[in-house]
Amino acid sequence: MAATVTLEPAGRCRWDEPVRIAVRGLAPGQPVTLSASLRDEKGALFRAHARYCADAHGQLDLERAPALGGSFTGLEPMGLLWALEPEKPLLRLVKRDVQTPFAVELEVIDGHDPEAGGLLGRAVHERDFLAPGVRREPVRMGRVRATLFLPAGTGPFPGILDLFGSGGGLCEYRASLLAGHGFAVLALAYFRFEDLPEYLNNMCLEYFEEAVDFMLQHPKVKGPSVGLLGFSKGGDLCLSMASFLKGITATVVINACVANTIAPLHYKDMIIPNLSSDPGKYKITESGLLNLVDIWNDPMEKPNHRSLIPLEKAQGPFLFIVGMDDHNWKSEFYAQIASERLQAHGKDRPQIIYYPGTGHCIDPPYFPLCRASVHAVLDQPVFYGGEPKAHSRAQVDAWQQIQTFFHKHLNGSNFSLMLSGSKKLKPKRNLVGDT
Repeated sequence: MAATVTLEPAGRCRWDEPVRIAVRGLAPGQPVTLSASLRDEKGALFRAHARYCADAHGQLDLERAPALGGSFTGLEPMGLLWALEPEKPLLRLVKRDVQTPFAVELEVIDGHDPEAGGLLGRAVHERDFLAPGVRREPVRMGRVRATLFLPAGTGPFPGILDLFGSGGGLCEYRASLLAGHGFAVLALAYFRFEDLPEYLNNMCLEYFEEAVDFMLQHPKVKGPSVGLLGFSKGGDLCLSMASFLKGITATVVINACVANTIAPLHYKDMIIPNLSSDPGKYKITESGLLNLVDIWNDPMEKPNHRSLIPLEKAQGPFLFIVGMDDHNWKSEFYAQIASERLQAHGKDRPQIIYYPGTGHCIDPPYFPLCRASVHAVLDQPVFYGGEPKAHSRAQVDAWQQIQTFFHKHLNGSNFSLMLSGSKKLKPKRNLVGDT
């Protein structure tokens, strides 16, 4: 019997948009297995599968039918994407070339044994990273090494600088997707890219100031200020930028420290030392992975005070996205320090969103959880934490929260965005400050 796989939307859609997957032409109650697979730009294979039963009409709609087993269980319409796992362990799914889509191959297999059943139907679903009209412009201006993404239209648009973490390089996929929601986004490299330093040794804030000035002077960027979005090491760099540089009115950090980390930070005649660490405190998991969360010394202890970033100097509000199963940084503890410090200086408390079961690597929606991978700089397998189902829900919600925060504080009005077709997660706590 031939089955037909239908997708809504039928053509390409963005990676951060949900897709409705349905199968028609099955026998009533027929057991089937649905599988999804894709290859990244290096040829690495990622796969997921789930077992289902058709309804009394021989139809299967993943928005209504729960998965009975496989890579996930329960009602998970997007599970075949967020549950993707690498065929080769310790690989993280990232998009290296945002100008081409990921091609997801969907297959319907007879029965509940994906290795033995016959193929009933197949479809290829393309998920891209550039919304219609979004422009990608490489930036090599002065010392700045980056890529600017501009939305469709004449603008000007609210501007955001986007920084990733200690793996280095130039990561564009988050910036390209965010540009599809009305922002001019600069994906900014700061080491391990072209002629930038190979290692994080001494960081100069003037480099990031040059990037901010580039955005503020760009005719398509709506002034008089920009926002910052930073993950991990990129997060504490954003906190430093917000604290010392002009023209910044909204800062979002994802699983980051409130102290300067890894390398000293220089700005004019000032030096912020990096938070000290004790590498001997690392742990090895049962799977042989490095757990680094305990190597960092407490920034609140007196010997480490100079590494703390003076957040109270910032001109705009903060949003902290916190994965409560982060095994890289004590993100919950650091967000609490930030809140207490701001309040102690008479400043508004930051908005903090805590996500239970969520690890370190919080990506845009439907990227699969990366619980562990070989770190690009350390060249060692590092454990990041997270539980797949909780982590996937957190990514959907955090993506919406980030957009809402930036629209509110960069547009000057409360502009609420909802992702079409997604279900809003209620995080454990959504705070403006603390409880």
